[in-house]
Amino acid sequence: MKIHFIGIGGIGISGLAQYMHYQGHEVSGSDISDSLLTKNLRKLGIKVTVPHAKSAISDQDLVIHSAIISPLNPEILQAKERGIEVLARREALLRILNKSKVYSVAGAHGKSTTTAILASIMQGSAIIGAESKAFGSNVRYDETTDVMLFEADESDGSFINSNPHCAIVINAEPEHMEYYDYNYDRFYDSYTKFISSAPCRVLNAEDPFLGTLVEKIDAHWLYPSRDIDNLEFILIEDEPHTRFTLKDLGTFNVWGFGRHIAIDASLAILAAHESMNIEEIRTNILTFKGIKKRFDIVGSQIDNVIIDDYGHHPTEIKATFQSVREYAALKGFDKITAIWQPHKYSRTIDNLEEFIKCFQGAEELIILPVWAAGEIPRDIDFKEKFKGYNLTMADTIKREKNSITIIKDKKDLQTLDKGLIIGFGAGDLTYQIRGIA
Repeated sequence: MKIHFIGIGGIGISGLAQYMHYQGHEVSGSDISDSLLTKNLRKLGIKVTVPHAKSAISDQDLVIHSAIISPLNPEILQAKERGIEVLARREALLRILNKSKVYSVAGAHGKSTTTAILASIMQGSAIIGAESKAFGSNVRYDETTDVMLFEADESDGSFINSNPHCAIVINAEPEHMEYYDYNYDRFYDSYTKFISSAPCRVLNAEDPFLGTLVEKIDAHWLYPSRDIDNLEFILIEDEPHTRFTLKDLGTFNVWGFGRHIAIDASLAILAAHESMNIEEIRTNILTFKGIKKRFDIVGSQIDNVIIDDYGHHPTEIKATFQSVREYAALKGFDKITAIWQPHKYSRTIDNLEEFIKCFQGAEELIILPVWAAGEIPRDIDFKEKFKGYNLTMADTIKREKNSITIIKDKKDLQTLDKGLIIGFGAGDLTYQIRGIA
C-alpha cells in the first residue's frame, strides 16, 4: 500500500511509519516543521514534506494522522476530496497490529523504559515511544516472529486498540485527562477494557486503581513492597545499575537507578517469563542500556555530569530526582542543579502543587518558558510559586563542551560546570542540553 502519515515527526506516528516501511509499504509523511526524527526518516527512504500541504496527497491508498491533527488540516481535506481512506492513529492500530502477538505496555509513567527492557529480553519487533540505546531507534523490526513489543498510549485511548496478547500495566495514574473530559470513570473504564481484552495480564497490584482489580481479574500480580527485595544501586563500569531480587526468581541487574526501574524491570521479567526461561531473561536484561532522554547521561567528566530526562509529570520527576540524588552521592557530587522546561500549560496548572515538591534537594532550580505543545498560553506565577527554591528564571540554555550557560533576555546569566546538572522536559530542552538546538 501507499500510506501517508500526517504528523510523522511525532514519536508515536514515526514508529508506526517506520514499521509499515519495514513491512514493504510505500510510506510518506508530513509535519509542521523539520526535526531529527524527520531527518532520520528521510535517511530510511521515507519522503517527508514540511509543512503540511494538500500537494502531499496524490495517489495514496491510506492516510493516517496523529491525535492532535485538526480535521481541517489541508491534507485531510484533500484526501477526503480524493476519496482516500483517512484514519486517526487509534483507528489505524486495529489494522496495523491485528496479526501480531502484542505485548502491550501501558501506564502514565514508565512505559518507554518497560517496553525497552522487554525488547532487550525478548525477540520480536518493537515500537517504543523513545529511542532504545540498545538498537539506536524507537523501532526494531523482526520478520522471524509475530511478536510485537509495543508501547501503548492512553492519551487518546488508542491503547484499547493495540490488540494485546499480554497487557502490562505499570500504573494507572490519571493523566491526559483533557481527552477524557476530566471524567475519571471514563478514564478508569478505559484501563479496565484494555486489561480485560488480553488473555495474559501483568499488573502492579500496589497502584491505587489496579489494586481494586485484584479480586476481579486473573493476572500475574506484582506487589513491589514484598516481591522486590535487596534493592541496591551500583556502578558497573561507571554506569548506573539497580540490583534487586524478584520473588523466588533470583537476582537481576538492570541499567538505571531507582526503585521505579526495579518495578519496570520486574513487570517486563514477569511478562517474558510466560514464554522464556528465567536464566535467559537474567542474561538478556543486561543488554538494556537505557533509552534516550530517560536519565540519559549526555556529558561526563571529573567535575560534572550532565543528564537529559524526559520527565514532564511530577510523579516522573520525583522518581527520577530520587535516582539523581543516589547517583550524585555515588559519584561524590555535592551540588545538584535542576533545569525544568514545563510541558503544556494544562498539565503544569493541573499539577502545580505537586511540581512545587518535585525538586527538593536541588541546590538551584532553573525554569525555562513553558513548552506549549500547541496550547494557548496561560498565566503562571512561577516566581511566587517556586520562591522556596534558589530560583532562576531563564529563556534558554546553551551547551558548550561540558558546561551549560543560562541565558535571559539574550544575556548570559551564569555558567554551570560543577556537580550534577539535570534537565527535565518533553519539549526542545533535549536539544538545548545536548548542544544541538
